[in-house]
Amino acid sequence: MDSPNPREATPSERCYQDFTHLTSLIKEENDYQQRLAKQQSITPATPTPGAMKTKKIAGGSTRSDKYKAQLKPLSRTDEGTPTKTLSVVVPAYNESERLPVMMKETLDFLKEKAHKDSAFSYEILIVDDGSQDLTVRVALEMAQEEGIQDIRVLSFEKNRGKGGAVIQGMQYTRGEYILMVDADGATRFSDLDALQVKLKATEQDGLGVAVGSRAHMVKTDAVVKRSFIRNFLMYSFHKVVYILGCRGIEDTQCGFKLFSRKAAQAIFPNMHVEGWVFDIEVLMIAQQLRIPIAEVPVAWQEIDGSKVSLMRDSIQMALDLLIIRMNYLLGIWRIRPLLKDEKAEVVDKKVKC
Repeated sequence: MDSPNPREATPSERCYQDFTHLTSLIKEENDYQQRLAKQQSITPATPTPGAMKTKKIAGGSTRSDKYKAQLKPLSRTDEGTPTKTLSVVVPAYNESERLPVMMKETLDFLKEKAHKDSAFSYEILIVDDGSQDLTVRVALEMAQEEGIQDIRVLSFEKNRGKGGAVIQGMQYTRGEYILMVDADGATRFSDLDALQVKLKATEQDGLGVAVGSRAHMVKTDAVVKRSFIRNFLMYSFHKVVYILGCRGIEDTQCGFKLFSRKAAQAIFPNMHVEGWVFDIEVLMIAQQLRIPIAEVPVAWQEIDGSKVSLMRDSIQMALDLLIIRMNYLLGIWRIRPLLKDEKAEVVDKKVKC
């Protein structure tokens, strides 16, 4: 049976791997910004009816046909055997300012780990989700500075949402274990060790998921001192998740989740949701497939620059959660079971979490 929701790459998804073009990329971007500034300076403050509006190209000149022709399309690697110990998938949307801080901590930790263990290897895949800033350029410059080819950038021409970035990025991983981590650096990367220990302890037949959890921080200042509306929406969402979503997991939304390769291969081809609430569908599918899930306390701090709109995104997440639940209950969405026989029937349409 074919995947219920195939995630084939589109022509707009390219991988920046050849650093020899970085200099020309920077020049093109600078030229583009100068042309844009000049165009905006001569645009009347009150445009006349019918006048053309200034159109900003996503990502600046990095989206030009000239440069896209130089980019290398990625080949899927998720179905093959692992060639790295760890893959790190970083969804990024307009993260040119926060990404360098997160990447420094990540690289310092991974390089130290590789230095201590010669058998440990890693890769980092930054998934640029149609950013309007210099996220691609910043990521490339970091990769060039490190001088390694194991930092890659997958770039979307249009924004797909955090879930879409993670789902697509998972197709191009080569690790025995795969970590999904947010670009804001809110989670301490060294907590990866705790997730690995817990995952390996609970893993069954190569299947396992370890999720970072902030549930232990509910009564700390980091949460208590937040605004009333923010905490109200947080508790309300948790209640909705309990009623409509998966139970037994206290923090579904922490952006620090570790998957065994086999678990990722089982979960992500079944995914449908690409918005903020995609984490819950990930866990619902894992529970339905009886993949062991371990929840691990992690250190976390709130970082300025969040892309989440409290009211709008909270309402949308609640609606998305209801959509997820109804689609599975009505059998509109189905989950491919953990069977070697590709012709096997899908699991029962009623997902019971």
